[in-house]
Amino acid sequence: MHSAIHKIINSTENRVKKLYEFKNNSIPLDNSTPNTQNIINSILSKKQKGKAPIISEVKPASPSMKIRDIDPTEAKRIATEMEKAGAVAISVLTEPEFFNGSTDNLTAVRENISLPVLRKDFIIDKVQFDEVKSDLILLIAGLLNEKLEDFILYARSKGFEPLVEVHNEEELLNALDTSARIIGINNRNLTTMQVDIATTEELIPIIKEHDRMSDTEHLIISESGVHTADDVRRMISAGADAILIGTSIVKNDDIYSKTKELVDALD
Repeated sequence: MHSAIHKIINSTENRVKKLYEFKNNSIPLDNSTPNTQNIINSILSKKQKGKAPIISEVKPASPSMKIRDIDPTEAKRIATEMEKAGAVAISVLTEPEFFNGSTDNLTAVRENISLPVLRKDFIIDKVQFDEVKSDLILLIAGLLNEKLEDFILYARSKGFEPLVEVHNEEELLNALDTSARIIGINNRNLTTMQVDIATTEELIPIIKEHDRMSDTEHLIISESGVHTADDVRRMISAGADAILIGTSIVKNDDIYSKTKELVDALD
């Protein structure tokens, strides 16, 4: 993995240590069963209506650049614009050091919109599930490796539906060997940090063939590198059920118009 990823993981490990220090003072979260089928149905329904199912992201920064200042008030405003424009779900970054995210941003978003909310972070320890409530939670196959299925089951027991993220064929085959229902294909190579949306096109046929042979059905989300309506059409044509888009929306002065442009890409 790239040195930037190692730095993020080291930072996350320090956050986890602090979470254990304050664990006795944490507020128990509602561990209700995740409404997974509703989430899946809402995405598929959007597609059936001829619209692109866009999961738009409240993204203040990436390790390589700052995008904009986003506090809870701004996170709420941005997410509201995304919802009005037709986004099917909202992703909120909660990693604080490299992405400038926060759990407060997530809470503000979830309390003020009606869409499913995805928590985007580097989940490496089960104590992190007690930090903040969301509908979906990102689990990165390349970080969890043999612990992936255990974390998937634990996430569901805590009321989250996992979005299992993969970056290559090896990680994908690991994910397909678990009970994951939603697979995110991240088009970023974690060794070079380069982005190529052809990754989605290369990996989707593997998922489709697995589903055909195993009589299973996975929801597929393409992540990273999608900026234009042409990119959206390309990913949907490749077989993606939804697309997670952050940078190109959040860096735009008009959040509503940019989100709507991408949602309407199939018109």
